[in-house]
Amino acid sequence: MLLGTAPPSKVKVMSASNPAPRKQRWYKQVRETYSFASAEISFLSLKLLGIFAAVFAAFYAIGVVLEQQILMGITAFSVAVLVTLIIFGKMAEQAAYRSIEGQIGAAGSVLNALRGAWFVSAGIGVDKNQNIAHRVVGRPGIILVGEGSRPGLLLAEQRKAHARYVPNVPIHEFIVGENGITISNLQKSIKKLKKALRPAEVTDVRRRLDALPKSAFPIPKGPLPQGRKVSRR
Repeated sequence: MLLGTAPPSKVKVMSASNPAPRKQRWYKQVRETYSFASAEISFLSLKLLGIFAAVFAAFYAIGVVLEQQILMGITAFSVAVLVTLIIFGKMAEQAAYRSIEGQIGAAGSVLNALRGAWFVSAGIGVDKNQNIAHRVVGRPGIILVGEGSRPGLLLAEQRKAHARYVPNVPIHEFIVGENGITISNLQKSIKKLKKALRPAEVTDVRRRLDALPKSAFPIPKGPLPQGRKVSRR
């Protein structure tokens, strides 16, 4: 699953009387993931069974040719299970992307799931048309990500403001949605960017941006989308 963070209402302070929750066992995670994926993917169990059977049959056939049926049978079973789990993980990941595609804030959710030395600030800008801008700071520099119907103007304003406060730092822009990249390719596209900053420089840029007041970056005029709470930072 993409986002496993609990909502604020479910976050509890750890103490002697309130110990940290136990880590969920792996088979429970697999069961929950399968339950979710099966709702998004038709005939999931049959597809996984077909993958397992195909891999097992291929390896077992080699064992028959080599007259090593027992040894290759054990190997075939192990490899078939591993391959099936790997493909299942990819299928579940794609199902998770499809389930949030088109929703407001989906890009921010995917960005927050980035692993490694990436510093994400979701919802740094929003306009009256429900366009949202997010920011990621990493080795490539500053990455601005826009989502919505027409986030181009919002991204241009954010780019101008960031260039003013952190000059000489590369700024990249991505638009998620129509005429842009898909939500499933967002992380891959960001990770493919060439590195331009040293780790110490990344930390410096992040601290300079975090130290700025909330009003430092432009906020488009006009009412916010009703019923939507988006950070204006």
